Amino acid sequence: MTVPLPTAATRWRCTLCGNLTRFDVTRSSKVVEYVHLDLAGEPSVEEREVVSETIESVRCRWCNAVDQVELVDRPGAGS
Repeated sequence: MTVPLPTAATRWRCTLCGNLTRFDVTRSSKVVEYVHLDLAGEPSVEEREVVSETIESVRCRWCNAVDQVELVDRPGAGS
């Protein structure tokens, strides 16, 4: 079961315990990065473009419920 990302008007909420703030998110990403190596060979990422990203699961940190997360409206988002 995939869970959609929260938006400016929504947030995650655990349906079992009501948690709104702490989640472990497992995601798969495909990215293109521009890596710059300094003269000593130390890499640093200067640009990063996310080509695709999928959230595989969301686990509540309070009750450990897996895939029991829903999107709810943020307070004041409708104003």
